[in-house]
Amino acid sequence: ETIKKQEAELIFKSFSNEDALEIGMSIIEIAKKNKQSIAINIVKNGQTVFHYAMDGTSPDQEAWIKRKSNVVLRHHHSSYYMRLYNELKNRSYHEFYSVSPFEFAIHGGAFPIAIEGSGVIGVITVSGLAQEEDHHLIVEAIAKFLCSKTIK
Repeated sequence: ETIKKQEAELIFKSFSNEDALEIGMSIIEIAKKNKQSIAINIVKNGQTVFHYAMDGTSPDQEAWIKRKSNVVLRHHHSSYYMRLYNELKNRSYHEFYSVSPFEFAIHGGAFPIAIEGSGVIGVITVSGLAQEEDHHLIVEAIAKFLCSKTIK
């Protein structure tokens, strides 16, 4: 329910490449402050508009990013939501949706970019930490960004 609520509340009025830069940099700053090493990727309308891999990450993070992003782009829900949803249903995600584990990963860390009145137009993905932490980094940065836009 918490993740469902996050998805319902963390909706953008619009989303520009400049917004992607601001959110991406915010995620990096939070990770640095917490002495965490992550890779981050932001895709908008099929185009990568932000990507950064911190020191200490590996090329393996690229595969995780792609696989987690695929889940969001297919279902328009966060990868963490899809994991918990399928666990609650007591079913295998890969079997139920007939997808390859080499292409789809239901591990937390990919969150939809949803536009008010339009729907999902992209995905923000973080890899490198425990799935709950990857998810939380994104949620924290989006909430901070949306709050700053509301205040202005």
